[in-house]
Amino acid sequence: MKLRFKKNDTLAQTPTKAHATDAGFDMYVAKIAIDEATNIITYNTCISVEIPDGHVGLLFPRSSVYKTQQSLCNSVGVVDSGYRGDVQFKYYMRNRDVIYKVGEKCGQMIILPYPEVTLEEANELSTSDRGEGCFGSSGK
Repeated sequence: MKLRFKKNDTLAQTPTKAHATDAGFDMYVAKIAIDEATNIITYNTCISVEIPDGHVGLLFPRSSVYKTQQSLCNSVGVVDSGYRGDVQFKYYMRNRDVIYKVGEKCGQMIILPYPEVTLEEANELSTSDRGEGCFGSSGK
């Protein structure tokens, strides 16, 4: 599969993989915006992608994010196949002295296929070994 992409700024960098076996493409900071009121930092990669139909781009932090004390606001970002805007990562900041800088890797994008699913409303659902066990029910 080929993933077409477009650089939307001179500071945009081509997504990379450090190793052929890596699942995700490292994405790089091209622009930074900080919302002082919410302590949210937006890293704009200034990269648009053309994700093939039937696939989705999932945005995750890199494993080294623990060094920054940041956390991705939406846990996992979703880039749908029809989206053509800039790929951006929004993080909660705990320490403004430790942020990614322009040119640094700020997250990763993994491209995955997804099944076509249709919904069917039902009056009853089949039984399962879990049943209606909710939050923490498997730890009892």
